[in-house]
Amino acid sequence: MISMPPSVNDLHAYVDHQLNDVDRRLVETYLAANPHIAEQVQAWQQDAQQLRAALSGALQQPPNPDLDPSVIRQHLKRQSRRHLASAAVLLIAVSVGGLSGWQAREMTMVGATPPMTDAMQAYRMFAQQGILPADYKVTDDGDMQGWLDRYFSRANRLPNLANSGFKPVSGRLLSTEQGPAAMVMYEDQSGRKISFYIRPPGPKNNLLPRGSRSDGELQAEYWSGAGYNYAMVSEARDPATQMLKQELRF
Repeated sequence: MISMPPSVNDLHAYVDHQLNDVDRRLVETYLAANPHIAEQVQAWQQDAQQLRAALSGALQQPPNPDLDPSVIRQHLKRQSRRHLASAAVLLIAVSVGGLSGWQAREMTMVGATPPMTDAMQAYRMFAQQGILPADYKVTDDGDMQGWLDRYFSRANRLPNLANSGFKPVSGRLLSTEQGPAAMVMYEDQSGRKISFYIRPPGPKNNLLPRGSRSDGELQAEYWSGAGYNYAMVSEARDPATQMLKQELRF
């Protein structure tokens, strides 16, 4: 357990999500009583988000064989967990950017990139391939909504899928062309997965109407609200997908 008042290292560990739940609550209580320190910590958090967003500059780079997913996975296995978490931001930006680059060639024919392509790509990478560890995992006393509120405090609440047997178990911070994003993974007792994805609408404020679309083996239900775009992604043939539509009233 950390000592009070927290040191600078403790505060940076809080920003980097390296504290356990007990220490995190101690720091949050301290920050609530010390607004000037809380303001500095908030600035650090904003800097971290801007850094993740800046990594999307890799989208402008030419194709690089070193970024092949199989090569990246072999390299990441030799790195520490902290390096893995940082690489996750770059990996999703490069992967989504590469896919968007190919779609951009067809935009004159189809008019626009299909909605929430990045949400589906994130599901493939993290739910299906399990490339990198989560930034946050729910424990017995964990609070996934509280974790998400640190980065998207004015966003819609996490969908409650308890009636369908799914509960949130982990979260990841990502970077996209539109800005910082997050994905929350839901699982049921049999290990089936559904993801909740949130990101800003981008510089052009591309908010979405409520809709659905499929892409290969995946199905996405998407919508906008409170200034953000959202998507719930699941396996198209999974019976849970139909239950998801009913839960979200699509």
